[in-house]
Amino acid sequence: MGAQEEHDTARHRFDVADAAPLLLDAHGTVTGWTKDAERLLDYPATEAVGQSVAALLAPEDARRLPEITARCRTDGSWAGLLTALHRNGRPVPVMVRITVADDSDNSERWLVLLSEMAEAPGWDMSRQVLEQMVTRSPIGIAIVDTDLRCVWSNPALEQFGSAPAQQRLGLRFAEIQPGLDAEAIEAQMRRALETGEPIVEYEHVGRVRSAPYRETAHTMSFTRIDDDRGHPIGVYYTVVDITERHRARQRLALLDRAGEYIGRSLDIRRTAQELADVAVPALADYVTVDLLESVLRGAEPTAHVPLLRAGQQSVNEGVPEAVVDVGDVAAYRPGSPPLRCLDSGEPWREERLDPLAAEWATDIPGGRQATFLELGLHSVLLVPIRARGVTLGVTTFFRRRRQEPFDTDDLNLAEDLVSRAAVCVDNARRYTREREAALVLQRSLLPHRLPEQGAVEVTACYRPADELTGLGGDWYDLIQLSGARVALVVGEVPGHGIGAAASMGRLRTAVRTLAAQDLPPEEVLGHLDDLVARTAREEGVGPGTEDTDSAQGSGCVYVVYDPVDGQCTMAAAGHPAPAVILPDGTVAFVDLPQGPSLGVGGPPFESVELALAAGSTLALHTDGLLARGEEWAVDAGRDRLRQALERPEPTLDLHCRAVVDALAPDRPHDDVALLMARTRLLGPDQVADWDVPVDPALVAEARKTASRQLTEWGLEEFAFTTELVVSELVTNAIRHAVGPIRLRLIRERSLVCEVFDSGATAPHLRHPRTTDEGGRGLLLVSQFARRWGTRFAPEGKIIWAEQSLEEPPD
Repeated sequence: MGAQEEHDTARHRFDVADAAPLLLDAHGTVTGWTKDAERLLDYPATEAVGQSVAALLAPEDARRLPEITARCRTDGSWAGLLTALHRNGRPVPVMVRITVADDSDNSERWLVLLSEMAEAPGWDMSRQVLEQMVTRSPIGIAIVDTDLRCVWSNPALEQFGSAPAQQRLGLRFAEIQPGLDAEAIEAQMRRALETGEPIVEYEHVGRVRSAPYRETAHTMSFTRIDDDRGHPIGVYYTVVDITERHRARQRLALLDRAGEYIGRSLDIRRTAQELADVAVPALADYVTVDLLESVLRGAEPTAHVPLLRAGQQSVNEGVPEAVVDVGDVAAYRPGSPPLRCLDSGEPWREERLDPLAAEWATDIPGGRQATFLELGLHSVLLVPIRARGVTLGVTTFFRRRRQEPFDTDDLNLAEDLVSRAAVCVDNARRYTREREAALVLQRSLLPHRLPEQGAVEVTACYRPADELTGLGGDWYDLIQLSGARVALVVGEVPGHGIGAAASMGRLRTAVRTLAAQDLPPEEVLGHLDDLVARTAREEGVGPGTEDTDSAQGSGCVYVVYDPVDGQCTMAAAGHPAPAVILPDGTVAFVDLPQGPSLGVGGPPFESVELALAAGSTLALHTDGLLARGEEWAVDAGRDRLRQALERPEPTLDLHCRAVVDALAPDRPHDDVALLMARTRLLGPDQVADWDVPVDPALVAEARKTASRQLTEWGLEEFAFTTELVVSELVTNAIRHAVGPIRLRLIRERSLVCEVFDSGATAPHLRHPRTTDEGGRGLLLVSQFARRWGTRFAPEGKIIWAEQSLEEPPD
C-alpha cells in the first residue's frame, strides 16, 4: 500500500473509527488488506489479496456488484448493506461505503470501508445527508444556545406559525411565539441544559402567530448538545403538532364528564342545568337550555311554544349575558334560528354572528334587550334536544372569550353532548309524569285533611322510604264515630312503591267500612284479619309467593277515644303500641297486647281501656320511627322516641314534624308515619242525660225534657226535629226492649241524641206501605237526622241520631 493510500486510509479510519478498509482495483480484485479486515473476516492478507471481492460476499450480493460499481462510477460513491462471508463460511452483515480512491497514475481504484452491523451504531452520515434529514423532516427542529437564543432551525418549524429561519436567529422563544407560555418552555430548556437528561414529549397549549384565534397543542422534546470536550453548547428541540389528538382527548374527557355528571337525578330542571354546567367552559362560554313547557310538566311534547329557560351557565359570574332568567319564558321571535331549529330538528351553526343583531329571546314584556355586540357573543351553535324521535327543546352554545369560531368538530361534539343529556331529560320527563300519577293515587288514598271535630286536636306526618316515587305502605286516618267519639288508626303494608300504596288504599277503605259498624277495636281487627286472609287465599298469595299488592302481613293499631268520659280503647295487630304524652310532659308507652299481623292467623285480638286526662297526647306511629338504618331494637327505638316526644314544641304540628325529623332521616330505611292526637273532654254543659221509665205515657215527658235542654243551650230551632227523634227512639225502646232506658243529648259540633236500652236486637229501617198503620218511626228519624245508627255496649245497645248544628233544620 502506497503512502497516499495509507494517508487516505488513515483519514477514513479517522472519519469512521470502527470501519475496516480495503482496496480494490478496477476489476474488483483485492489489492490492499488490513488487520481490521482480517479481524472482521479472518482472512490473512496472503489469502485475501489477489482474490475477487465477489468471493468474499454472499452469492446474492456478489450478483449486485456490476450495479454497485456502475453507481460508483456515476456518483463517485455508494453506501449500503451487504453480507460478507467469514473464512469459516459464516455470513457477516456489514455496512459498506465504496468511494473512488485518488491515484497518481490515474488507474481506477476503489476504497471500501466495512463496518460490522453487530458492533457499529449505523451509517456514518455525511454532513450533506444529515442536512437533508433535518431540512426535509416534517418535524419542527431548532437549536438554541446556552442563552436560549435561536441559532438554527429547519424549514418545517415555520408550519407552527413562527417566522422564517433567518428571522428567528438570535431571538428568545417569547419573541418568536408570544402567544405561548414561553416561561414554562424555557424552563424545560434550562432543565435539559443543567441535567443533561433528555425531556421527552412535553405538552403545551396556546396560540401560535399563524392562528391567533385558535388554540393549538404541541409536544416538544429537548436534548442537550455537548462539544468535543463534553461542555454543553445548547439545546436541540423538536416540535410536533398534536392539536387534533389534544382536541380528541378533550372531547372524550367532556363526554366522560357528561356521562358522569348529567342525569344524576330525575329532576328535569336539574338535568338541564347540569347540561349547561358541563358545557361551560369546556365547549362554550355561555350556554342556555330551553325546554317545552309541557316537557317540564312531565307531559308529552305538544306545541313548540312556550319555551321555558330550564338552565343556563356562563364563564362570567352571575351569567350577565342572560336576558331571560331560569324559569321564565324564552319568547323567541317568529322565524328566529332557535324556533327554526326546534321545528326542523336540525342543528344550526353560525361562525360569526352579526354584532349589531339583537339577541333572539327579546320578545319579553319588560325584559332586557341587547345586541350580540353588547353581550360580547360572536359565534353560536344551536342543537335541538331530541330523544326517542321527539324534540324536547333546544340548547344554544355561544362563544365570548375564546375568539375561534365554532367549527364542524365542535358541532359534532355538541350534538353528542346534547344527545346524551336528551335521554336523561326524557327519562326525567317520563319519571315526572309517572310520579305525578302515583302521587295522585297516594293523595287519593291518604286523607286530604283530617276532619274537624271536637274530640281531639290532631296532626300527622308521613315520610316514605321510596324517595323516587314518594309512595309507601304506611298510612293513618281519623274516623268520626257516633257519640262525638273518634277512631285513630295507623297501619303499614309490607313493601314500598305503588303496589304497597294500592294495598294500603284497600286496607284503609276496609277499616273505614268496619268503623262505620261502631264495633269495638278488637272486633274491627278481627274482621279485618279475616278479610285480608280470605283475599290472600282467593288471589293465591301465600308463603313463597311474591305479591307486592297483597296486604297479608300488614300491621295496624286501632284506637277509639270518647271525649265524654275520656275513655280510650285500643287494640293492635302486629304493630307497635302507641305512646302517651301526659299533660305534665311525661311520656309512657301503653302496655298493649300484641295480636298477630293481619292475614297470617293466630290468637284472637285483645284490647285495653284506659282513661286519659284532657290535654294528654296519643302518638300512634309505624315501626319505621323506631328503626335506625338496619338497626332494629325495640327498647333502643323506644328510648329515642321517648326523648324526641319529651322535647316541647310551640304547636302540635311542629311537635309532630320535629319528632319525625329527629328520628327519620331524609331517606329513611323504612316508611314512617306518625299521628299525634291531643285529647279534649266535653264539659258538663255539653252533655245531658236522663233515665226514662218504661212507660209509654211518659214519652211526652221525655220530649219536653229534651226541649227544655235545647232552650238552655240556645238551640230552640232544633226543638221540633229533636222532639220527633226523641219520641220515636224512646217509643221504639219501650216497645221492643226490656230493662232500664236512658236518654242522652250531646252538644258538640253536632247535636247527638242517644237512647240506651238493654235489648240485644238492632232496629231495622222499614219502608211501610201506605195502608200500614205503623213502622214509620225510623224512617222519619232517617229523614230529619244527618245520620243514625246502632252500636252495642256490654249491657245492651244504643240507638243514636245526629243533626248538624251548622245547617239549621228545614
